[in-house]
Amino acid sequence: FHESMNFAALKKLPVLFVCEGNRFRSQIAEAFFNAWAPPGWRGVSAGTNPKEAIHPRAVELMMEMGIDMSAQRPKPLDLMVAEGAWRVLAMCAPESCPVQVAHKTERWAIPDPADLPESRWNEIRDEIAERVKGLIREIARAKA
Repeated sequence: FHESMNFAALKKLPVLFVCEGNRFRSQIAEAFFNAWAPPGWRGVSAGTNPKEAIHPRAVELMMEMGIDMSAQRPKPLDLMVAEGAWRVLAMCAPESCPVQVAHKTERWAIPDPADLPESRWNEIRDEIAERVKGLIREIARAKA
């Protein structure tokens, strides 16, 4: 994952979060990352098959955490963005993930909330939060 680049160059590259619909998991990851990332770093999200709007419950779940993502919108996966990303975090099914950037893709096996009862959605948000915290710890170690 770009080990040869220096930290100043790395932080100019986005971190890309991908899922199918870009309406829940990847949006939550983008919002957590942008709320907690070191200065100069930014997260973006995209969907392999984006929906029309972010799921309203996802916005509510993030408001409970003090993070407003109501202005975010689903976006289609842009391979130019993916190719230019520092890392691609894929929460999509393996067959729908972009193989063109497999060398910089890390799979996060986070279930699609559409497949689970709504009572489990807080768990998904919290798992995404922990994974984003781990990613930010990795960035902090690279900075040191």
